[in-house]
Amino acid sequence: MDIRKRMDELINLINKYNEAYYQNNESLISDLAFDQLLHELHKLENENPLFALTDSPTQKVGGTITKQFKSVTHRFPMLSLGNTYNENDLKEFDALIKKTLGDEKYEYICELKFDGVALSFWYQNGKLIKGVTRGDGIRGDDITNNVKTIKSIPHSITDQIFPVEFELRGEGFMPNHIFEQINYERSLTGEQLLANPRNSASGTFKMQDSSIVAQRNLDCYIYAYLGFDNPFQTHEESLIKLFDLGFPISQTWEKCSDIESVLAYIEKWTTKRNDLPLNTDGIVIKINDYGQQERLGFTAKSPRWAISFKYPSEIAKTELLSISYQVGRTGNITPVANLNPVYLAGTMIKRASIHNANEMTRLDLHEGDMVFIEKGGEIIPKITGVDMSIRNPEKPIFTFPTNCPDCNSELLRVEGEANHYCMNDSFCPTQIKGKIEHFIQRKALNIENLGVETIDLLFDKSIIKDVGDLYKLTSFDFFGLDGFQSKSIQNIVNSIEKSKTVPFRKVLFGLGIRHVGATIAEKLVLEFKSINNLRDASYEELIAVPEIGDRIALSIIAFFSKPDNIDLINRLEQSNVQLSEDILELEQESTSLEGKSFVISGVFQNFDRDGLRDKIILNGGKVVSSISSKLDYLIAGDNMGPSKLEKANQLAIKIITEEEFLNLL
Repeated sequence: MDIRKRMDELINLINKYNEAYYQNNESLISDLAFDQLLHELHKLENENPLFALTDSPTQKVGGTITKQFKSVTHRFPMLSLGNTYNENDLKEFDALIKKTLGDEKYEYICELKFDGVALSFWYQNGKLIKGVTRGDGIRGDDITNNVKTIKSIPHSITDQIFPVEFELRGEGFMPNHIFEQINYERSLTGEQLLANPRNSASGTFKMQDSSIVAQRNLDCYIYAYLGFDNPFQTHEESLIKLFDLGFPISQTWEKCSDIESVLAYIEKWTTKRNDLPLNTDGIVIKINDYGQQERLGFTAKSPRWAISFKYPSEIAKTELLSISYQVGRTGNITPVANLNPVYLAGTMIKRASIHNANEMTRLDLHEGDMVFIEKGGEIIPKITGVDMSIRNPEKPIFTFPTNCPDCNSELLRVEGEANHYCMNDSFCPTQIKGKIEHFIQRKALNIENLGVETIDLLFDKSIIKDVGDLYKLTSFDFFGLDGFQSKSIQNIVNSIEKSKTVPFRKVLFGLGIRHVGATIAEKLVLEFKSINNLRDASYEELIAVPEIGDRIALSIIAFFSKPDNIDLINRLEQSNVQLSEDILELEQESTSLEGKSFVISGVFQNFDRDGLRDKIILNGGKVVSSISSKLDYLIAGDNMGPSKLEKANQLAIKIITEEEFLNLL
């Protein structure tokens, strides 16, 4: 197995699923399948530390920041929890707690894991002053006005036990009956139905108009107290006190004296949880004593004193009506099953992913089959099997198409890959629109005010045919189109003009060359400086670039071999889009760190983690993700992972502050 290649594949998949979940309120994969990908990546990184990246998704909570709200730095990072799906893992967790705490007695608090949106509530002098989303765990969105629409959250308290400043954490959610009511009203007016309660809550909390948020009657359960001055000795004390003061504390929690009591709690709620007014997907198990929590500490991503148990996926059976085939931006063809609607895990299921032709063959799907649908964690489901006992043998088998369902071009299956591709990327309508949507996204040209629906309209009206045509758009092109007023038109035109200043590395990513993601694009720009140099690069020159293998090199060469792509680049150049990057921006600042390796841990005053990584590289140093005896420095910021600190001390690694790092330069 090509380890570097597999790690890249895992990172791309995990980032894709994270972005869909946290930014677009879409769940494309089950919790179990996602955790398996994350576990595989974590294992490969531990076994191959030289290949590990500092910005790996194993080091992140998962979310990101929207542009609609002011971002706020969390006073205490909003970490995620480690997940498990079996009792043995819980017993191993308990054994590790016992080993760490020695002869100390300890207790657990078990709480249901509600499927909603993690929120932080900031109080000052007894007043609720801020409500913040999880975001990326370090920074979140300030949605205070929306949070204040939650009727069950007190806006002020007078109890003198609390310090001047403290914080509460909770799970915001849309009650199931509210979700059903909204969908019923939408069905009467012909509006598109909401997908599920969790996604609906997430989307609602990010609305700009808090009056609309208030109409949706969102709710919340508080599950944690945080503060530099903690008046409580245990988590149990905080839950009781907060409940007495009127805070919404779910009365489903329970104190457990040992791991067997925890397992009994899990068993009790296996089916009982379905009677609650909101969806749940597991149990959170926490050490009760705050002092013991502090001694157990944290990893870079999660606390060592808590773990999440996920219930197995739910299964339903329904009729397979048909299979449709979706065309992706890169021409990938994905089969999707259309089902006789069936209720499963809190939502009505009408469609399920089949992934690719291999999966269709494995399942041996026939028209009219009764199929088993699995759905874990209120996400898009998948077909796991067929009830062969009631199959009608006269019904024909589904076969994967040989031609593109959109443009009718013959499909190609790349050797060694499971996917089929439409190679007609210059004329296949769905691919072209997908490329434009990719080009305008935040990580690429960041053309704001130009959404998917507008792209579809402009393309369908033949006003644009590719990304190059965006730079020919004027206000006159929008006249006569429904829904556009002078101000919105001018905003679009201004955003397009502003995108001409976006650096080349983002433009290269925006071109959508297959296998060239944002990180690879940056490495290519670092090496070749301009689009012309990249176009003229040989296969040997391409694979000489770190992390550029055979597959990426051939994809780049294929892209520049097409006259349409060369014409597009020429038009972008004429439009003054950045197709080269100032060498001074990327060249080495110095060699002061040459031959030195660094691990970064914590939060810093003058840099974010990516900025600090860049500073090290630009001065000749190397950034690695794990601590070994060969490491030169651990740069320690605020709230750094205690495991890294402990290991660095064991190996006598030099630990330096941010100020000491700057002195090295």
